[in-house]
Amino acid sequence: MAKYIIEGGHKLSGQIKLSGNKNAILPCMAAALLTEEEVVLENVPEIADVTILSEIMKSMGVEVVRGKHQISLKAAKMPSCVLKSEMVQKLRASILLVGSLLGRCGQAEFLFPGGDIIGRRGIDQHLNGFNQLGYSIEYNDQEYKLRKVKQIPKERRIFFENFATVTGTENLLLAAAIQPGTTVIRNAACEPHVIDLCNLLIKMGADIQGMGSSILTIEGVKKLKGARFKISSDHMEFGTYVVAGALTGGEVEIVNCGNLDFEPVIWPYKKMGISFYPIKDGMKIVPGKIIAIPRLLTNAWPGFPTDLMSITIVLATQAQGVSLLHDFIFESRMFFVDKLISMGAHITIADPHRVVVYGARPLFARNMETPDIRAGMALILAALVANGQSVINLAELIDRGYEDVVGKLTGIGAKVEKST
Repeated sequence: MAKYIIEGGHKLSGQIKLSGNKNAILPCMAAALLTEEEVVLENVPEIADVTILSEIMKSMGVEVVRGKHQISLKAAKMPSCVLKSEMVQKLRASILLVGSLLGRCGQAEFLFPGGDIIGRRGIDQHLNGFNQLGYSIEYNDQEYKLRKVKQIPKERRIFFENFATVTGTENLLLAAAIQPGTTVIRNAACEPHVIDLCNLLIKMGADIQGMGSSILTIEGVKKLKGARFKISSDHMEFGTYVVAGALTGGEVEIVNCGNLDFEPVIWPYKKMGISFYPIKDGMKIVPGKIIAIPRLLTNAWPGFPTDLMSITIVLATQAQGVSLLHDFIFESRMFFVDKLISMGAHITIADPHRVVVYGARPLFARNMETPDIRAGMALILAALVANGQSVINLAELIDRGYEDVVGKLTGIGAKVEKST
C-alpha cells in the first residue's frame, strides 16, 4: 500500500503543465474497438486507469503500444465479446467497452463494473438505452449478457430519465456509431469528455449531429476507420491546482490548457476571491482574501462539476464566512469530510448531499486513508495547508486519476513524497 507524505505550510508558486483529460481518454480508448485500423491517441495522461484499461483491452486481443503521453490501439481481429476479468471490477470505465462490443460484435458479456464508491452508480440507464437500440438483456448474479435481436427499429429515440448520464451517453454513442439507422439521444450529457469522444468518432467517419447539446443524433455508418486524435486537457486537474495555489497563498501558472472551457470551473472560485489572468496556452491564478461562497450546487455541464466538489470543500474550510455546498448527483460525495473534521475543520453534514462549512479554521496534520480519487486529492490539498506532516494512505487510488502528483506539486514548492 503506497502513501503520500505531505509537510504543510509551504506557499506554492510556479508553473504546472496540465495532463490530458482522465475522463476523455478512457471512452476514446474504447472507441478503438470499433475499427480494424489503428487509433493513435495523444496527450494521454500517465495514470493508473489508462494502464488498467490497456491491460483489459490486451486481454481482448487488442494490440496496445504505450509511449510517452501517447497510446496506439489496433483491434485488427474481432475482439472477444466477454469481459470477466478481475480488472473489469476494478474500473468503472470498463463499462464503456460494452458499447463498443455491441457496435463491433453485436453482443457482449460482462460483470458489473467497479470503481470509486461515491453513491449509487448503477447502469440501468445504459441497459435501458441498449434495449432501445435492439439488444436483449439477460442478468444472473452480477453477470450480464446482451444480444442483438432480429428486428431492430430503423429509428431509435432514447431519453435519459432523472439526469444526463455521462458514461451512458458515451456508451450509446459507441454502440450506435456503426449500427444501421438513426439514433436520437435526448437529455444527453455534454461534458468536455463527451465532446472529445464525439470528435474522435467523427474523425473515424461517424455521423454525429448536435455535439455539445443535450440532443445527439447518430446516423449509423457501415464502417469506421483509424485516426490520430489529441485528448483535451483535464479541467478537473485545472481546478485542483487552482485550489492548491489559493490555499497556500501562491501565484500559479497553469499551461497546456488548449481550448479548455474555463468558465464552468472558475466562476465559484472568482466569487471566493481568486483572480484569473489569461496567459499563453493557459491561465495565471492569483489568490486574494478567500471568502465563503453562500451556496454552491453541482450540476450537469456547463454547471459546476461534481468531481471538483471535494477540493472546494477544502477551500471553504479556509474561507472567511459560512459556505453551503450541495452535490445532488452523488449522495456519498460528502462522506470524506469526517477526515477534514479530524484535522480541525468545522463542518456540519446537513444530509448525504449537503454540508455547511464554517471557514477560517486552522487545520492540523493527520494520518488518513483516502476513500476515492477526488476525496484523496482533496486530503492532499488539506495537508498542504495543515500544520505538521500528514500521511495519506492508499495513494494508488489517487494515482488512478492524477498524473505525477509528487512531481507537479514539488515543482511549485510543496514538500511531498510518495512511499511504498
